[in-house]
Amino acid sequence: MAVQAAPALANGEYPVKGTWKNVTLPDVGWNHFTEEHVVDEQVAYNGIWYRIDWQRDCTHGQTPPVALVTESIVLAGEIYLNDELLWRDASLVEPMSRSWNMPRMLRLSEPQLRDGINSIRIHVVSMPGQQLGLGRVFVGTTSAMQQIYDELWWRNRTIFTINLIVSAVLGLFFLTLWVAHRNETAYGWYALSTLCWIVFAANILATSPWPFASSAMAVSVCLIALLLSISCFCIFSWRLSGWKLPRIERALWLLTALLVLVMVITPFAYAITTHAIVVSISTFVFAANCTAMPVRAWRTRNPEHVLLGLCLLALLVFSVHDYLVISRLIASSTTIMPYANIAITLCLAGIMGVRHARNARRVERFNVDLQEAVTNAQTELAATLKQQYGLALINSRLQDRLQLAHDLHDSLGGSLLHIMATVEQSPQALQRDRVLSMLKLLRDDLRQTIDSSSSEGVETPVTPKEWIAPLRHRFTTLFDHYNIQSDWLLPDEWVTRPNAMQCLVLTRLVEEGLTNVVRHSHAENVFIRLILNDKTNLTLEIEDDGVGFDVEAVLQSGLSVGIRSMTTRIARLEGNLTITSEPGKTLLKARIKFAGDDLQH
Repeated sequence: MAVQAAPALANGEYPVKGTWKNVTLPDVGWNHFTEEHVVDEQVAYNGIWYRIDWQRDCTHGQTPPVALVTESIVLAGEIYLNDELLWRDASLVEPMSRSWNMPRMLRLSEPQLRDGINSIRIHVVSMPGQQLGLGRVFVGTTSAMQQIYDELWWRNRTIFTINLIVSAVLGLFFLTLWVAHRNETAYGWYALSTLCWIVFAANILATSPWPFASSAMAVSVCLIALLLSISCFCIFSWRLSGWKLPRIERALWLLTALLVLVMVITPFAYAITTHAIVVSISTFVFAANCTAMPVRAWRTRNPEHVLLGLCLLALLVFSVHDYLVISRLIASSTTIMPYANIAITLCLAGIMGVRHARNARRVERFNVDLQEAVTNAQTELAATLKQQYGLALINSRLQDRLQLAHDLHDSLGGSLLHIMATVEQSPQALQRDRVLSMLKLLRDDLRQTIDSSSSEGVETPVTPKEWIAPLRHRFTTLFDHYNIQSDWLLPDEWVTRPNAMQCLVLTRLVEEGLTNVVRHSHAENVFIRLILNDKTNLTLEIEDDGVGFDVEAVLQSGLSVGIRSMTTRIARLEGNLTITSEPGKTLLKARIKFAGDDLQH
């Protein structure tokens, strides 16, 4: 089967008497018709015609079905059999169709075939700055051609589709991991490298320049994607191996930006030279990185680094092999890289997956250790708090005992002095009923002091009136003796029920305040009010219409033990005590604010 080529005439017409040259497929067509490999625009636009003459085998009168298989047409074209059109690309002008990696199988019908010599004519067109040529062409029985077509389809389409799917899945997976673990920058660079690689590799499967306006733009974008993919892959390998090279990284990105700028501003007529320079520099950077990583792995002896170095070394070897195959420097028609890329991609993903699993286990161990540390800290804190609570309880009891001594002195002692003075000043012996009354008063004072001095473990009275009842009974008797009218204003229910300590402090405040009224105020009326504003505040007010006193002078002199005692007690509850006094009105106001853990309902 003889193959010849000749430049097309104007508008791509077939050169009946043109200069035909014998060629061997696959063929880069413009090499034969341009000087020093400089692309002639007219050749590119008009294209090249290939003529394949073959003789049909009709032995023994049998005519088995015949088919035609083309490996590739760079970039677009049309096929004729004996001057009849068999197939044509969707567009032979810009935006031009892309059949450069698309095998095609055409069945040749019996009416189209001739006895003897048949001629297949293939018109190939391209763009200036792009390759122009024809891949291998096969003619034979339908069954044989179907087998060849399936093999070509697998090698030119299916394997690349699998590559893209694997790369896309892994790229998105590690992009998700990087979003969740931003400190793992290797994941992000790998995802970015993979996504850029997908943009470049999609050019292999594309049959049109869409979504770009022209083939020129599509090629430039694909080469920029390749350049970015290589740069990101280099940084990924450095980050994965823990290799810190900030200066080299900056130089790499500076070189990348420069090459991108060159591709953007260079006229498309010089695209082949520009693209060759860009690809050569990118290949050199890629090869240098693939060579450096095994050296680093040898130095670190880290299993991850060793596996990464072996993967990159294998990637370099396979790339060199495929380059030699494409350049026809070695006698082979099979490229390894499409198959090896899947295995290497999965291997690289496995390395990062193992690292992620190890990091996850490290985090789990850290969480377990942290939980143990927290448990131990909680135990120690509980023991410390228990000890502090015990000390606080002991201190509270000591304070209560001290206060009880004050109460016995101020309350019961005062009553005793009053009774003793009454007995001493009486001109005659007291009657039995009068003595019994005095003794009952002492008994009630003592009982009130003992009841109000109960520990914190005592149950809080259910209602405010139940709480105030003992105090009310005791002081009402005293008020009657001194002709003091008392008014007790208390709510029926607690809004927030105070605890035992708070009840004790309130009791002491009432007791001390009313004792001062009896002793010093010469009042005729006293008002005791308990105000529950809301769930978080309680206010106690004791008001009398006595002679009053100078509050500032008393506080500054430090002579009032009772005021100091009340201030100390309310401060222990983080409350506040205010006293205002003038002739005719003295007001003692104590406010307690309940904390969240004090709330009782």
